[in-house]
Amino acid sequence: MSSSFQAETLIELFNASFIPLRNTKLVCCEPEPIYRPADQTHPHHRIIFAHGFFASALHEIAHWCIAGPERRLLEDFGYWYQPDGRTAEQQAEFERVEIKPQALEWIFSASAGFPFVFSADNLSGGVGASDTFKENVLRQVKAYLSEGLPEDAQAWSNVLLQHYRPGLALQASEFDLSQVR
Repeated sequence: MSSSFQAETLIELFNASFIPLRNTKLVCCEPEPIYRPADQTHPHHRIIFAHGFFASALHEIAHWCIAGPERRLLEDFGYWYQPDGRTAEQQAEFERVEIKPQALEWIFSASAGFPFVFSADNLSGGVGASDTFKENVLRQVKAYLSEGLPEDAQAWSNVLLQHYRPGLALQASEFDLSQVR
């Protein structure tokens, strides 16, 4: 993997684009990712990603892109989250709500030329991402590519493409389940 995939680069790119546009900044590094709206001590909304991981930043930005203006006023967008160690039923619900965020994360990864890896986010449960989940994410990627991305997601994909793959556009052929884990 290229040394050009530095979290600091994502922070610079995101903040240059979205502090002026959406009063939102990308911040590293807490043990767990979280979104915090602006408050009396922090003038900007903050997407906080874990451990300085490039993929974690892309994933948290994907959640932000889907959240929309009202949810962006709530800590962690007001989303349901069940920590590691989920039951089979809880894991099925996790996969249902993660289709769109992981589809955007895959698009962002491709925009940057960075390898995408599906996340089941359930390490102690011993369950990886199901084949059905992977197929649903791919279906959503193709829908986004044909119908259009949410406004901020399109803007972020464009920033990544311009920085990492200048002059190139995303192609549907770049999204193939045989090429991801």
